[in-house]
Amino acid sequence: MSRTLWFRSALLGGGWVGDVRITLANGLIARIETGVAAASGDERHGAAVAGLPNVHSHTFQRAIAGLTERRGPITDNFWTWREAMYAAVARLIPDDVEAIAAQAFAEMLESGFTHVGEFHYVHRDRDGRAYADIAEMSHRIAAAARETGIGLTMLPCFYAHSQFGGAPPLPRQNRLITSLDEFVRLVEACRADVATLEGAQLGLAPHSLRAVTLDELKAVTEMAGGAPLHIHVAEQTREVDDCRAVHGGRPVEVLLANAPVDARWCLIHATHTTEAELAAIAALKAVIGLCPLTEANLGDGFIDAREFLSRGGRVAIGSDSNVIVDAAQELRMMEYAQRLSRRERNVISLEEGASCGEDAFVRALQGGSQALALTRAGLVEGGRADIVALKAPDGMDDPAALLDRVIFGARERMIDTVWRSGHVVVRDGHHIARDRITPRFEAALKRMANA
Repeated sequence: MSRTLWFRSALLGGGWVGDVRITLANGLIARIETGVAAASGDERHGAAVAGLPNVHSHTFQRAIAGLTERRGPITDNFWTWREAMYAAVARLIPDDVEAIAAQAFAEMLESGFTHVGEFHYVHRDRDGRAYADIAEMSHRIAAAARETGIGLTMLPCFYAHSQFGGAPPLPRQNRLITSLDEFVRLVEACRADVATLEGAQLGLAPHSLRAVTLDELKAVTEMAGGAPLHIHVAEQTREVDDCRAVHGGRPVEVLLANAPVDARWCLIHATHTTEAELAAIAALKAVIGLCPLTEANLGDGFIDAREFLSRGGRVAIGSDSNVIVDAAQELRMMEYAQRLSRRERNVISLEEGASCGEDAFVRALQGGSQALALTRAGLVEGGRADIVALKAPDGMDDPAALLDRVIFGARERMIDTVWRSGHVVVRDGHHIARDRITPRFEAALKRMANA
């Protein structure tokens, strides 16, 4: 069954176009007409943009958002935050994981993310033993995606060591650990899960060069075939130093020397990279997955995006620790980080007169679609019907400036309706199942606090 949507304007492949009718059928965009008046059967809206991919999420970390902001006895950094995260991991049960994931996914959809790469690494029970079903936690992620309607690229994570060189895992990492044999079974179970979800994909995630040996990296890479491969790399200066001490090179150098990095790969963070490393990543057509809010929250630092983009580099955005789930804020922080580090303005835009907000949005859309194996990026015929209807700020008639206002000038989210695979999942800015999802999330937080 088809339905038609009419928009005053829409951001298509060639830019903003007025009076656009979009026909939806079987979860896809069947037809796009431009310069046409609204017909009697059309559902009418203001401005339309494509839903954004979120390339990097650990949904369970939504449970600790705002709970790690108290000063510790020593200098706080990523490594002290990680200890707080491990403490939360120790309390999780499968029902919690599903409830937290559903809340995070609903918030993603409300903010304009319509597809998420879930970098999933909590696999074992609280005592470190495997569940009877090795994919118990993965099933819960899939269930949350099914309930909320978000698109899912499941990225089961291989995690085996605590440090470079194959150091044994720490006791507090026991819920994250798999052997290669276990990982094979986990991946097959995840493959079965995504087969039941509309538009879902499967990729693989060797956690980092800290957590996998080079031999294990090779094995996971071969297991992936043509599927996406995501890896944390060069997030902190200590990581760079430790990698040099063990492997004799920087993380990106070591990765490129030991893995067939190409367009399948998404390098998460890549925060501490040299000019030569950025040039190499760009030449290989890999995507760098930036998580600007988390990178700021954890004090990681920021990539030199101007250098990377000027070489044809591809970027995407992710919500990572889900400290704040908001697509517009991620795009804003991506640009603001560049402004602060370079003491310039409108850094993401490389051409005179270009809209900074629109450029950031389009780059995140294209790079994210590549990283999550989404075959058609944007509002195009034959593409998945993942559409976001925006509210125009008061007095805003010019669509060319709309994304600049939404990203840099709006005090609240400017999202009205979101369609995912042609189904309405957000109406009047709220997820259609929020009244059911949020109480379960709140109950999970209370249980964890008392565990």
